[in-house]
Amino acid sequence: MTHPGSVEAPPLGAAESSEIDSVLANVSILVVDDEPGMRNFLVRTLGPRCKRIEEADSADAASKLMDGYHFDLVILDNVMPGQSGLDWLSEQRRVGFFAEAILMTAYADLDTAIHALRVGAADFVLKPFRSNQILNAVRRSMDQRYLRRENFLLKYELRADAPGTRGRLIGNSPGLTAVRKTLEKVARMPTTVLFRGDSGTGKEIAARTLHAMSDRANKPFVPVNCAAISPNRLAMELFGDVSTGRDGLLLHASGGTLLLDEVGELPLAVQATLLRVIEDNRIRPSGAEREVPLNLRFMFASNIDLEAAVGRGTFRKDLFHRINVFTVEMPKLSERVSDITELAEHFMEKFAREQGRAALPIPESVALKLARYDWPGNVRELRNLIERSLILGEFPPEFAGAADSENGEPAESLHAVERRHILSVLESCGGNRAEAARRLGVSRKTIDRKCAQWND
Repeated sequence: MTHPGSVEAPPLGAAESSEIDSVLANVSILVVDDEPGMRNFLVRTLGPRCKRIEEADSADAASKLMDGYHFDLVILDNVMPGQSGLDWLSEQRRVGFFAEAILMTAYADLDTAIHALRVGAADFVLKPFRSNQILNAVRRSMDQRYLRRENFLLKYELRADAPGTRGRLIGNSPGLTAVRKTLEKVARMPTTVLFRGDSGTGKEIAARTLHAMSDRANKPFVPVNCAAISPNRLAMELFGDVSTGRDGLLLHASGGTLLLDEVGELPLAVQATLLRVIEDNRIRPSGAEREVPLNLRFMFASNIDLEAAVGRGTFRKDLFHRINVFTVEMPKLSERVSDITELAEHFMEKFAREQGRAALPIPESVALKLARYDWPGNVRELRNLIERSLILGEFPPEFAGAADSENGEPAESLHAVERRHILSVLESCGGNRAEAARRLGVSRKTIDRKCAQWND
């Protein structure tokens, strides 16, 4: 039966129907209308396609639902008893409204349209309307929402991205192989993950890899460098602010993954708020009168000793225990000697392609000197050296020329460098293979196998 506010419409084409279904699959909708027939029509039309749908017969009932649930979209009638749809929407914007809105109206006057735009309605439909019309209005509204979020995140990453953080884990050294196996184990779990390691070891790349392996891979990955944002702006950037209309990075990452890098740099006040957010899976932006549920996976990264920070009183003990659920230790580049040449060649090809010039060859003599260097800046330092060498057209003097050892003898091979490094770590551990394996980020079996190969 057709409601007076709706019109029978021909069925959607298969392609159009599939596209609308894909847009609505993860969308929660609130329908607000005092007419039962219109609510029923919208619930029948949208309910089978969306994640969740609720209905309210008045502005007061809608407010109570908004206080208890998070909705991606609100479809509301303008003319209702007690309070008009536009007045209600304007009021909700002030107390914290984080959804798209479509206004239904039977009066298409210019003042109503202008008012709707001013209070943030994404679209409005005229009664009577066809089911196709409301479906397309919903699709347009959600497409606009997703586009705004993608644009915001793209601009944010362009402003905040550190060189080299968009890449993949390169190499097959025992330490990196162990990291990959660890990521595979935890990828499908909702577990909070803490990446630890020196600066430049690839913590963000590992976090991106884990996100790509998870069931959130097609949702946002939002990295936040806590040390790069001034302390007095961190809370607003993370949690949002109703007065400025800023949703905050946690809401922009909704459905996906948020990486808080340099988490040890968070001010104590922000740490306290973050702890509540992680435990409750809810967030209250500054100035908002209601909390918003979160669907978010948290990852953290630190290059400092967080236990020591707890001891100094600069990091909350309860937050440390909350984020230290599953730890991934990133090995230093000096512990990944067998990966250095592959990494250098990767960076050389990458920069040569970006700069439109021929790549410099990396002769064995240079490769051996790269392998023998300590790399205090880890992969980031190697990346910068290769980029600088390509620009200058030659490697720095300390890496160029014949790779002789200090006593003038021919330099050892890459395999010999790896053997020397592992044996050196073993010696420092008093021959304890389990401890050497832990320091190298490899399994005990790997150490046993290497030693067997070398008859040591």
